[in-house]
Amino acid sequence: MTKRLFDFFSSVIGLIVLTPVLILISIAIKISSSGPVLFYQKRVGKDGKLFTLIKFRSMTVQQQSKSTATARGDVRITKIGAFLRKYKLDELPELWNVIKGEMSLVGPRPDVPGYADKLVGNDRNILKLRPGITGAASLKYVNEEEILAAQQNPQKYNDEVIFPDKVKVNLDYYENQSLWLDIKIIFATIFRSSY
Repeated sequence: MTKRLFDFFSSVIGLIVLTPVLILISIAIKISSSGPVLFYQKRVGKDGKLFTLIKFRSMTVQQQSKSTATARGDVRITKIGAFLRKYKLDELPELWNVIKGEMSLVGPRPDVPGYADKLVGNDRNILKLRPGITGAASLKYVNEEEILAAQQNPQKYNDEVIFPDKVKVNLDYYENQSLWLDIKIIFATIFRSSY
């Protein structure tokens, strides 16, 4: 309950304080490429239930690839989108998902349908958590797009190396979660440091 209250009030304050930034980003997206400002996608949430994730759009509307692994330099990413993704600013609208109770500030990043189905045994404990805007695995793979860009087959590398490791990191978070750990992860995310 304490975590939920912390998430809710922090997100409300965050949206109020960041309103000028959100407006500027929205204008930049609108004038730099055609299409909507926001991007909506079904993701797997707590207890495996689907919810609609809200992000700033960072890709062209007509995406040619069906790959779920995005490498740096992907032709689908717009110029403003590359900047937003680098500093994780495209994630800011997810504060609304947190307010609605679909997400937490800290937790495993929500996957697209298909990945949660691969979780078996103890690994499924991850689904007991609300997915987060940031998390331990997000910090470890803060340069994930660069890692994938260096691979011959980014999707395969993501599925066989990164995803299994993220599961281990997220399971460790599940077993050691606390409000203090959340605060450390939030500050590490803001200042792009380790916790």
